[in-house]
Parts: sequence; structure tokens; C-alpha cells
Amino acid sequence: IFFRFFSCRMISLRHVVGSFSRVPKGARAVTTLKETIAAQLPAKRDYIKTLQKEYGDVVLGEVTVDQCIGGARGVKCMLWETSLLDANEGIRFRGHTIPDLQKTLPSFTGPAGAGEPTPEGLIWLLLTGNIPTKEEEASLTAELHKNGDIPPEAEAVIRGLPHKTMHPMTQLKIGLLACQPESKFARAYQEGTRKTEYWDPVYDDIISVISKLPKIASLVYRCTYHDGKIVEDRGSDFSGNFCRMLGYNDPSFDELMRLYMVIHSDHEGGNASAHATRLCGSTLSDPYLAYVGGLSALAGPLHGLANQEVLRWIQELQAKFKAEGRAVTAETITEFAWDTLKSGKIIPGYGHAVLRKTDPRYTCQREFGLKHMPDDELFKIVDTIYQVMPGILTEHGKTKNPYPNVDSHSGVLLWHYGFTQYDYYTVLFGVSRAMGALSQLFWDRALGLPLERPKSLTPEWIENFAKNAKK
Repeated sequence: IFFRFFSCRMISLRHVVGSFSRVPKGARAVTTLKETIAAQLPAKRDYIKTLQKEYGDVVLGEVTVDQCIGGARGVKCMLWETSLLDANEGIRFRGHTIPDLQKTLPSFTGPAGAGEPTPEGLIWLLLTGNIPTKEEEASLTAELHKNGDIPPEAEAVIRGLPHKTMHPMTQLKIGLLACQPESKFARAYQEGTRKTEYWDPVYDDIISVISKLPKIASLVYRCTYHDGKIVEDRGSDFSGNFCRMLGYNDPSFDELMRLYMVIHSDHEGGNASAHATRLCGSTLSDPYLAYVGGLSALAGPLHGLANQEVLRWIQELQAKFKAEGRAVTAETITEFAWDTLKSGKIIPGYGHAVLRKTDPRYTCQREFGLKHMPDDELFKIVDTIYQVMPGILTEHGKTKNPYPNVDSHSGVLLWHYGFTQYDYYTVLFGVSRAMGALSQLFWDRALGLPLERPKSLTPEWIENFAKNAKK
């Protein structure tokens, strides 16, 4: 039924999204992101109402005891606009694969495909379903720069934190919370704004949060590891200005940051940071508060901290064999991997809760490395690990996916450019993930989606129900 609906329905989502930006002859062209979204709202609301009205009783799947106890893996119970993850294909952003985006989204260095796609182009795509023109992308860049300043009192809070003892992710969350008094949605709600108009101040808030995060993150970085001084470059794009504030002025590093931010932006709605953002936002917490919830999830070792664990593992591997006077080869990597597994630990950067093939986010980073740093020692080690690790993990037999994920490569690429403070890497992830999580949060409020409230069960209830089902 579900397949037939999406195959045959006259008002398909692709048709609706594709028709939103058409302008009647003689009318003024829609150029800004907010205007584009406003034009989409009526048809999009009608579509979701029709979907629920006509198919509200259709069963999407069932839930097993394993899924209930095992983190709700694979339970189909969440509407998510912006991306879809396939176990074998990987992530699609509004229907586009990562290679698609590299060919079609605007590039800062030239026409689409001339360089890495820009975050601005992706934000436009996630919010509207449309690939933006270069002019539309430029208008969004200007909007992000315009909203990028943070209140002086928030900057004072960040500068006053105990940088040497407080984790950068904790500082990032505090910095964003210090900006929360600027929330337009919180003010509009207190003033009694109608539910159908929530989308307007929520849009302003998500743009504000996305815009401010690079400044907050850069203050955290410069105060924690350097002199606290920041230099901006608003003649560049979103990523280029972020790199300047961090203290980097290398076009190649700018390109890496564009790629990094695009591929870390969204991974459908079930991942912890996106889901936490959505859950908090469903209570009508404003986007500042909601995304702090997402950042708290991202700070966990099983989520955003994984890339630094990969780098630590590789460096331990290097140090061990250097001390023994042995080269890092496929054979010594295999030996070290088995030692890790036999000690009861996991191989960081391999496996994924959903994917069953090599993560395309890993693949595009590998291609970046082959282009920009083919002789880098750490890059070559990662490449050798890729050659042997799937076989090792398959033989070990305790992982459903023996292939590398996004975290296998990102830390090594950053290290190549001298970005060696790996406790900070998750902050970069946090700046990126805002684009996906908050784009969905916008549509949650624009469509009037309700408070999330799944049903929980006690172990005893599950046991009694399962016994009766067995009978």
C-alpha cells in the first residue's frame, strides 16, 4: 500500500515540492529563502493533511521485543523531511546522494561541480527541496552573515568560562544558551502568536542559530587553544568565514570545511542529536533550547565523539609499532586490530546502526584525501586499514556492518591541516548538524506537528504480552 501510494498518487511529494517555486507569468520572482518557503506552505500543509487523512490507518511496520529493548532500531515511526538513509545506498538529502550534491550544488570556487558544495546551498535544499541558483545561494550567504553576530553579554560568558578544564562541547552549549534571550519564537509564543504563524519566528530563530554557531564555536576554539582573538572574513562564504575565525587561511582547508559541514549536516531523524533536537522542539521549546538538547546528545562517546576515538586508535597503533621498530603495514594493523577486539573493545570508525555498506561520507572524504594529501602518513594508514578491516571484522563475526563510517576519516583530514585539538572535533560536528536538525524543526512547526509521546512498556508487561503471543 505504501509503495502504491508513493508510486501512483497524483499529488506526489516530488510534484508538490517541484511546483512550489514556479512563479506565474508577470509576477515578481521569489528570491529569498523565506519567501520561497512561504510560497510552499499552503500546498505542503494540504499534502500532509491529505496523507494522514487518506492513509492514517495504514500499518508501516511492526515492533519486536528486540527492537523495544535494543534502542528502537529500525522502528518506522518518525516523519522526517530532509533526508533518508538506505542501508545499502547511504544518505540522500531530499533525494540527492552526496555525489549528486557535489555535481549540482553551488560551489564557492566556481560553477556547480568546480569545488565542494557550500553549506548555504545545502541549507536551501534541505528547507525547500530545491537546488538553489548561485544568486539564491548568495542571498542566503548574506542573510547568514547578517545574523552571525552574538550579543556582547554572550561573548563575555564564553570568554569567562574555565577553558582549560571545561570540554569544548560544554562551552558551545553554554554559549548558545547565552544567546537564547534573542529567540523570536519564544517572544512570539508569549505574545500569543497563532499556531499557523509559528513558522515565521521559528524560521528567524533557526537561521539565527545556524548563523551564530560558527562565531560561538570559534570563540571556544580561540579562547581554549590560542589567544582568544578572532578575525572575520564576511567577503567569503559561510565556511570560509568560519575558517578565518578559527585562524585558518588556506583555500584547501576551506574546501575541506565545506565538504565536512555538508556531509555531517543530516543523517535522517533517528540519530541521537537530530532526534533530541526534534523531541525538545516538539514541546515548543524554541530552536536555541532545542538544539542545545541535540548538542548534548552529540557530545556522547557513541555519537559525536567517535572521530576523535578513531584518531586516538590510529595514533596508539603508530606509537606501538614505532616503539617496537616495526612498520605500519597490513600485517601489523591486523595484529593490532585483533589485540583490540580480544581485549573486549571495538574498532572505532567501523560499523553503523543502519548502514550495511561503506558509508558514502567516508568515500567522499577518501576522495578528498587522494586529491589533496595522497602522501600524508596518516591518510595512507587509514587507506591500509580500509583494505584489511572489513575482513577482520567479518571473521570476528560480531558486527553486522564491517565497513567504515564517516568517523573513520574526518579526524585524519583535519589533523593533516594542523587541526590537532581533537577534543574540539565534535564542536565542528555540532556546527554542521544544526543545518539538518533545525531544517526539520522548522517544518515540524510549520506543519503543526504534535508533541512527541511514544508509549513505553515495563519488562513485566513485555514478558506477559510475549507469553500470551507465543500461545
